Amino acid sequence: MDIYTDRVRELQIARTIENLKKNNMEAAFIPTAQDVLPMLRYIIEEDSTVALGGSATLSETGAVKMLRNGPYNLIDRYESNLTEQQVKERFRAAFSADLFLTSVNAVTERGELYCVDGRSNRVAPMLYGPEKVVVVVGVQKIVPTLKDAVNRVKQFAAPANAMRLEIDTPCVKDGLCIAPFIDPDDLMAIPVGLCDNGICCNMVTFGRQSVKGRISVYIVGEELGY
Repeated sequence: MDIYTDRVRELQIARTIENLKKNNMEAAFIPTAQDVLPMLRYIIEEDSTVALGGSATLSETGAVKMLRNGPYNLIDRYESNLTEQQVKERFRAAFSADLFLTSVNAVTERGELYCVDGRSNRVAPMLYGPEKVVVVVGVQKIVPTLKDAVNRVKQFAAPANAMRLEIDTPCVKDGLCIAPFIDPDDLMAIPVGLCDNGICCNMVTFGRQSVKGRISVYIVGEELGY
């Protein structure tokens, strides 16, 4: 990018952070992915209990490895050889964590977070439970409006995540949602029966928060995750 596109991006980030703060979320900019781990070490207290949402972003930044090897009580959803029952128990345990660390599918310039989930083990603790929620998001996930957030999921995030999770959905085959066109009256509309194995089960928008500062959003100046 040249200096002009850099400046446009800077203004977009500043606008987004300002509106996140107006919506009672803490928000800050982190220049690079390498700055994520020092930030996490600074804000996460030793001996605190930390839970994770499913996130390619956290894997890419090395956050999972850091938490496993650091002075934290990690509720490790990624531990190998877990039984289905053990996975369920760890999902439930996340509600009592001191801090829940995750990412989201999109952040709007109006200061909203947008998530589309399958079983909702990510969005549920974001909504209620942990004392603190920390969201790490790549800069490419900033979009102007909720309509653009939905379009981002349909066009890119959902197909990429379905491929990563090895789920047999129409979007894995075509790289595009089976219902790619947005109905303004029903943004995520997918005709009944067309995507029975889909991961787009629950759509949650985080707007103005009643508990100020419970959710913190860190926007990284690099592309991360889907």
